[in-house]
Amino acid sequence: MQRPVILGSTSRYRRDLMSRLHLPFDIQAPEVDETPQPGETPADLAVRLALAKAQAVAARFPDAVVIGSDQVADLHGEPLGKPGDHARATEQLRRMRGQTLIFQTAVAVVCHASGFVQQDIAPVRVVFRDLSDAAIERYLLAEQPYDCAGSAKSEGLGIALLEAIDSDDPTALVGLPLIRTCRMLRAAGVDLL
Repeated sequence: MQRPVILGSTSRYRRDLMSRLHLPFDIQAPEVDETPQPGETPADLAVRLALAKAQAVAARFPDAVVIGSDQVADLHGEPLGKPGDHARATEQLRRMRGQTLIFQTAVAVVCHASGFVQQDIAPVRVVFRDLSDAAIERYLLAEQPYDCAGSAKSEGLGIALLEAIDSDDPTALVGLPLIRTCRMLRAAGVDLL
């Protein structure tokens, strides 16, 4: 009998990505403090939070295979999180224009009952266009990406902000690297096909 699968996230983007797998899964809020630790790199922050989210949910559902994920936009070593509002999103996009960022998207899969724990990170290199203030304002009014790391949704109009994307796991930029997630789920004993 296959173990239940739980996505430890309240992100609608991760839920939509998981739905692509045609795998029954539940959703549980991980309730994890996402405050960066002093001196923590964006990549380390993303990995730590992905694992913390999976472990927090797995502690409540020990027989389940739990997926946790986190994404941090890395602007030359500085973590940029979700802006939360228009003013912070404007400030983020102004700082990002003409720059190359690495979106650090980490995933962890945990099952307490079997002792399974794996984690990985899928860095995505993104080159932003040299955006005018007017273009930034039009974009933010149209898409309101205030719940997205780095204030841009590549799966929507945000693609127009970009010059290039470089990744070996294309869904990572949206918030959950499905290639890595599938690999870990198979290793945890979850049949996908």
